[in-house]
Amino acid sequence: MTLTAVAAIVGVNSSGWLPARAVAALDNGAQLAAALAAVATCAWTARRLTGAERSWRRFMALGMAGWAFGQIIWSWYQIFSTEHLPSPSLADFGYLSLPVFALLALLSIAASVPRPAAASPQSRHRDRAVLVLDGLIVVASLLVLTWATVLGKVVEAGAETRGAFAVAIAHPITDLVLTAIVVLMFSTRPVPRVYRPQLSLLGLGLVALSLSDCVYAYLVATGAESMSPLANTGFIAGPALIALAGAATVDRQPPEPVPAPRRRSDWLHLLVPYVPVIATGLLVVIRAIGGHALSSVEIYVGWLGLGLVVARQMVTLVENTALLARVSEGQQRLAYQAFHDPLTGLANRALFRERLQHAVDRHRLHGQPVALLFVDLDDFKLVNDGLGHAAGDRLLRAVGDRLQGCVRRDDAVARLGGDEFAILLDGDPTVPERVGERIIAALSEPFTVDAHTVRVSGSVGVVVPDADEMLTPDSLLRRADAAMYAGKRRGKGLLVRYEAGVSDGSGDPHLPDLLAAALTGDPASAGFEVHYQPIVRFEDAATVAVEALARWSHPVGGAVDPDVFVKVAERAGLVANLDDFVLDRACGDAAALAETYGQAIDVHVNVSAGRLGRPELEAALDRALAAHGLRPSRLVLEITETSRITDLPAAAAAARRIRARGVRVALDDFGSGFNALAQLHALPVDVVKLDAALTDIETEPERAEALCRSVLAICAELQVAVVAEGVETVSRAGALARLGCRLGQGYLYGPPRPLQGLTAPVG
Repeated sequence: MTLTAVAAIVGVNSSGWLPARAVAALDNGAQLAAALAAVATCAWTARRLTGAERSWRRFMALGMAGWAFGQIIWSWYQIFSTEHLPSPSLADFGYLSLPVFALLALLSIAASVPRPAAASPQSRHRDRAVLVLDGLIVVASLLVLTWATVLGKVVEAGAETRGAFAVAIAHPITDLVLTAIVVLMFSTRPVPRVYRPQLSLLGLGLVALSLSDCVYAYLVATGAESMSPLANTGFIAGPALIALAGAATVDRQPPEPVPAPRRRSDWLHLLVPYVPVIATGLLVVIRAIGGHALSSVEIYVGWLGLGLVVARQMVTLVENTALLARVSEGQQRLAYQAFHDPLTGLANRALFRERLQHAVDRHRLHGQPVALLFVDLDDFKLVNDGLGHAAGDRLLRAVGDRLQGCVRRDDAVARLGGDEFAILLDGDPTVPERVGERIIAALSEPFTVDAHTVRVSGSVGVVVPDADEMLTPDSLLRRADAAMYAGKRRGKGLLVRYEAGVSDGSGDPHLPDLLAAALTGDPASAGFEVHYQPIVRFEDAATVAVEALARWSHPVGGAVDPDVFVKVAERAGLVANLDDFVLDRACGDAAALAETYGQAIDVHVNVSAGRLGRPELEAALDRALAAHGLRPSRLVLEITETSRITDLPAAAAAARRIRARGVRVALDDFGSGFNALAQLHALPVDVVKLDAALTDIETEPERAEALCRSVLAICAELQVAVVAEGVETVSRAGALARLGCRLGQGYLYGPPRPLQGLTAPVG
């Protein structure tokens, strides 16, 4: 509609139907009306916007107001005055104010273009400077080209005074600047789609004004008396298009993100400004060959263009330097994150193991002493449960600071995970005990966490290999861990040095190494086997399932208590090997179990809670089921409480995938350790196994019965089966049955036995 109105006005004025004064009045009135419409539209729309959208509209409102002022003066001389408009005049001041504010408006839009997240404020300023420099380089080059071909002769012929010359050349220069900036913004800037209609209308309006302006400058320079209405089309259409741009607003959706990698527009950004520079250089060479001397304007503008190119390259150099600095900083940050604990800032397991390997190599090759301390906080779980995990994290940071204060600067302190820390000492083998005592004393001092006074202690294990011992880093870590665990078994806040007879309470000081060798090889040949304990129905004492339990009798060291080797396996990162061995053996024994009991029965297999959600557990499950052809519905995976589930949503998703296979999921030892109502709420399970502490209704009958009744009611609502553990007496079995519990497991119905030792079902 707007363009139609412009065409109608131009058509009427060009038709010759109206007298000259009426044509001038209609032409100048249309230009002034379009300019005032642009002022009003931009100013009014800016009132309800923010940011760059408000800024550029305000700048354009000011610029069009100045242009309208110039148009009023021009119209007075055109319509009412008998004198010619002098040059320069106040009208020129008004007209030339538009390019200044229009440039600010364009730069405001350029500043609103989204940048990569890593872009700094300095880079944004440089980006705007580059845009202006590129525009000026293009303008300088085009000015030399046009001056040498047409513009120079025209301006010099028509400009009688210096002021007239300045005005005559100012209009084309400013027009070239605006046109160049608009073209560069479209060709070298990734303008979001939502902003393109605004910038397109604004750019077309400015280009339209520039075209008519250039025609006017040409006519003035050639001494023409007036402009035709057709040549004035840009003076009407330009402000009208700017008014439309001011009225156009974007949807409030976020602009598209700008990818960080180099794009095609980046290459255009580099090449486009230099195309006219190359053309100008070729023109100068051709003129020099032809014997034509350069005018003063060509020389001055040429040197100006050369200076702009140098400035542009300097900005590019600064940009590249800043980019290299950011890349280097990013690489250093990634390297730090890869080898340091994000919570405490200490070395992580990977960095510590690397340093430990270097220390072991120096010990083996040069006999340099090495000592390793393993520190574990006592009762840290109570802090997490009582004050929350955020408070626990703050406590761990404070512990890390105290540990660093107990050692030398060159000693390595690392957080291996959870509340476990390790310290590597080089030098005198008598130092570790003194350092360990300092650590115990430092940790015994109270901590202040969230205005709470917290007291913890630390158990410390120390290992100092003999000069002739050739141990691996893993062996040293296992020995230090075993010594620390031996201290925990004796009490809290103790230091134990690894040596024969005190490593882990099992009677064998080499248990960690033996366990690692057994589980990383063939567990069965190293003395591992699987025993089965019945799960019975209270109603008739019939066996409905069995639980598979690992047992270990080392060929040399003898039998090892399950509590000992399971805990050592957890700390050494070998529990997955142990779980997978039991899972595979239990699935393989399912057919023999069915033959023993006269019917297919369920097989329960323990899985460490820390593995739930890891892909390797599901892969091991699929392998075992496929290898032995066991129906998935006959298998129950019991999530044991040996470690906390750190990511409950991921564990819940894994449990759903496991159940989708037909395998059921059980919570073991419910009511103790980490398996509480939170896990029952979060995890989709089929069975809950009540810990023996909850089923002991003989010690405190009323309290125990109330707890059991509550858990049974909750599980009944959730349609979860319940198995009572620790059933050792007939009275306990009867009481649990009266409370509504249907299944039980315990020594009343038999201890864990090997497959060959199982008896036929009862009754």
